[in-house]
Amino acid sequence: MTEVLTDGVPLSAMLAHPSWRDVVALAGPEDARPVHRPVAARDVARPLPDALEGRLLVLLDGADRGDWRLDALLRRAHGAGVAALLVPGTTPLRMSSALLAERLRLPVLGAPDPLAAHLALERMTAEPGLLRAESALRTTRVCARAGDGVDALLGELGALLDRPVALVTADARHLAGDPATVAPGEQDTVARQLAGPPLPRPLDLSGGAHLLTHPVGTERVPPRLAVRLPARLAPEAEAVTVALDVASGAVRERLALRRLDLERSARHRTSLLGELLRPAGGEIPDAVRRHAVEFGWRLDGWHTGIRIGTGPDVDVAGLRAEVTDAFVAERLAAQVVEQGDGWSAWTSTDQEPSTADIERHAAAVRRVQRRLPEVLHAYVGVGRAHPGPAGIARSLGEAADAARLAQGREASGRFFHVDRLGLAQLLLAWTRTDTFQPAARSLLEPLAGEPGDLVRTLTAYLDAESSTAETAAVLGVHRNTVAARIARVQQLLSVDLADPDERLALHLACRTAVDG
Repeated sequence: MTEVLTDGVPLSAMLAHPSWRDVVALAGPEDARPVHRPVAARDVARPLPDALEGRLLVLLDGADRGDWRLDALLRRAHGAGVAALLVPGTTPLRMSSALLAERLRLPVLGAPDPLAAHLALERMTAEPGLLRAESALRTTRVCARAGDGVDALLGELGALLDRPVALVTADARHLAGDPATVAPGEQDTVARQLAGPPLPRPLDLSGGAHLLTHPVGTERVPPRLAVRLPARLAPEAEAVTVALDVASGAVRERLALRRLDLERSARHRTSLLGELLRPAGGEIPDAVRRHAVEFGWRLDGWHTGIRIGTGPDVDVAGLRAEVTDAFVAERLAAQVVEQGDGWSAWTSTDQEPSTADIERHAAAVRRVQRRLPEVLHAYVGVGRAHPGPAGIARSLGEAADAARLAQGREASGRFFHVDRLGLAQLLLAWTRTDTFQPAARSLLEPLAGEPGDLVRTLTAYLDAESSTAETAAVLGVHRNTVAARIARVQQLLSVDLADPDERLALHLACRTAVDG
């Protein structure tokens, strides 16, 4: 009775499988012809077995590569319809044998252990059901012994499958596991194929590779477990699909536990920052100071606040790590706290930063913004540097106001820095906030204690539409005195009163100071 062959597997795909890692192509074409169940032959001298059409002939015992009988075996194997020949060892064939294999279009493979290669192909072609069952059992064991973290589980699963494994978002962004699972240049292609319901078939990647995915969770757009396969090998894909199905529950459980930890930590940080921003009687309680130290927050020195705003549907707690990583990548030691629709952050220095330091810092924060995922549509505001624990609240207040202005300013890249911002725009925005009066006083602070009542002189000068003569008349002094005082104001505040924005900003600040 003629044996009925199972569906074969592509030879090129089998060569890419981990079980054939030691098998090499010695001669003949390296194509995707199907290879069916293997059949063994003891040595080159014995007659060939029957029913060799489309099968892999495995020569178990070694033979002299220079022996004419190897060439005779090639001809007999070709005549019997053998799909490929596997011989012991991986040393090259002699030239005549290699040329003969090319002419016959017969692939010749070599392996240090031909019996192991024989058994691997036998399992792949004749026992796919057993492969699936073993995959489920081994994956269950991996999930039970792996650590509590998602990365630990994916690492164990990748070692089991001997393939890159990762957890990715629905738009193919890497969340955990092996980053090589989806190459950066493939992200858009994968995202397009992942759009919509999860696909039961592999996703096509570059270079003939494929991506098997499985949804994790019940969200409308859940993350996906993904495994990269270098070639389409149906039995392997079926076994990996079973493994993903088993592992998805364990990943979902670990994600839920991690989510609880993230939310608990976020609540602690947010609560502590709230206490830091609202000290009782102007003094920060010792308990708050102690908790801040435990969080690694520095309260002394000079602090520069940063506000990163985003949309209301963004997972602020879940994406904090990406924000933190962006600061680290730009070498900014920032504390990042989840607050509302975004994050409040600040950096600290021992000394008051110079003008050059401030410019470098602002440029680095702008690069941080560019590192954030585009889906966040982040808008960023940066405050000025202020000293001490109260300086954190003060600078964060300025940063929040600047961020509100940045939100609608596409032309500026949705980024505003207080020291570089048109002061008029900032103060106009501040008039709608509780931080306006402190900001106005802060702006005019360098004039305090100076001879000549410079705040009153500046107020009168701006009320008089910058007329020195009229200001002199209002104050009852000589106009040269007014001119000297205004020059002193510009020097102390580092402003140019010829600039209409700066003039308006100072006018608003003076009105607030006088009326207050």
